[in-house]
Amino acid sequence: MPQLPELDEQVLTDWVTAQRWFGAKSANLSHLGMLTAVPLKSSETPPLLVAALLEARFPAGTHELYQVLLGARPVSEGWAKGVIGEAGEWTLYDALADPEETAVLGDLLADGAEITGDTGVVRFYHEGGERPSGRVRAMGAEQSNSSIVFGERQVLKVFRRLEAGENPELEMLRFLQAHGFRSIAPLEGWYQYNGQLMDATLGVLQTFVAGARDGWELVLDEIDDPRTLERLARLGTVTAQMHNALGSDATDPDFAPEDPGDEALSLLVATIDEQIERIFMDLPEDDERLAEISGRGDEIRDRLQLLSHVGVGGRLIRHHGDFHLGQTLLSRDGDWVILDFEGEPARPLLERRRKRSPLRDVAGMLRSFAYAASASELQRGHTAPAEWEAAARDAFLRAYFDALEPTLLPAGHAATEKLLQIFELEKAVYELRYELNNRPDWVGIPVRGILRLLEEAMG
Repeated sequence: MPQLPELDEQVLTDWVTAQRWFGAKSANLSHLGMLTAVPLKSSETPPLLVAALLEARFPAGTHELYQVLLGARPVSEGWAKGVIGEAGEWTLYDALADPEETAVLGDLLADGAEITGDTGVVRFYHEGGERPSGRVRAMGAEQSNSSIVFGERQVLKVFRRLEAGENPELEMLRFLQAHGFRSIAPLEGWYQYNGQLMDATLGVLQTFVAGARDGWELVLDEIDDPRTLERLARLGTVTAQMHNALGSDATDPDFAPEDPGDEALSLLVATIDEQIERIFMDLPEDDERLAEISGRGDEIRDRLQLLSHVGVGGRLIRHHGDFHLGQTLLSRDGDWVILDFEGEPARPLLERRRKRSPLRDVAGMLRSFAYAASASELQRGHTAPAEWEAAARDAFLRAYFDALEPTLLPAGHAATEKLLQIFELEKAVYELRYELNNRPDWVGIPVRGILRLLEEAMG
């Protein structure tokens, strides 16, 4: 097998830290190096292709692992796409920028290839169906991973940040498909690393939902259309069907519903309470955007404690974990498809696999409606209809509760409503910190969400 030319570590570090998918931009990096590189092509002639696992280390003693598919071509070719740097007579680059190289991944998946490197094996699995082939293109800008489309029929999501264990995306898709939930893009294959370093999922192949519309863009484009509320009601039904499926198998320990126990709500409330305390200690003073909540941290924490006086009940199940309009598609046939089951990529894998109340997903979607109502003006220059958010919430929730298996929820409407408010408060506090750090013009959205929850708690 061909050997990868050795690239200067500083050049590699500079490139990696500039990528959108590198998740530790704000942290001090003490070292970045290549742990292993498994050649994926047997040819001795260029271009070369390897699956490289990189380790980023930090002064606190923590580390993160990343996958980069590296290509190498002679400098004389003048290769310009996705260039990382030069190593002697070679140009090294991100192979996902090269359709010729990404086509190789499709062949490896279709053939069920197994490739052995110095420290482990990269295995490819194909569930049947069409061979990934045809024109290869990048999906577009993504925050955490990179996706490529084969012939407008399949899409391969390449996971950038890796953790030991099966990625929840693969785990959830396999379970939902086996239990008859059809509102997903079907799983067609995956590839993984097994070796001395760890066992980890590297990528997942799914059917590409051609001609579908992104749920977020759809709502912003058609926020005045009465059919949008009807579609959100249907989304409520589909969400309930997803939760019913996730709570349907008591024989699978990774998915079997669990009783929450008395300590579950206390732990949740304590975690949110700590988040509220921390963010309100750090809020900038004399900021007009924050005037309505400034100095009210203790009051919000008191309201949280009042909300927590609710019977636990219901069931804990595996859930989506990062549920919002941007994780949905409206297909050509007019029904919803739910995407991206890996959870919030910034959270540890064990936390993303943790069972929670299905209301945590519901709260995420309700907060997404709040964002859509404001983003209509921020992104489209169009004011959403009066009371649109309230109407969207009502349509979604009515359909959701009508279709949901009742045992998944606490007994009684009041207990369910209070638990949902707790999850909404958790989400709004997270949003407040995010917007202060990343999108100052959007800070008013979580502020309004926190105020609404305060008023509901007082009521």
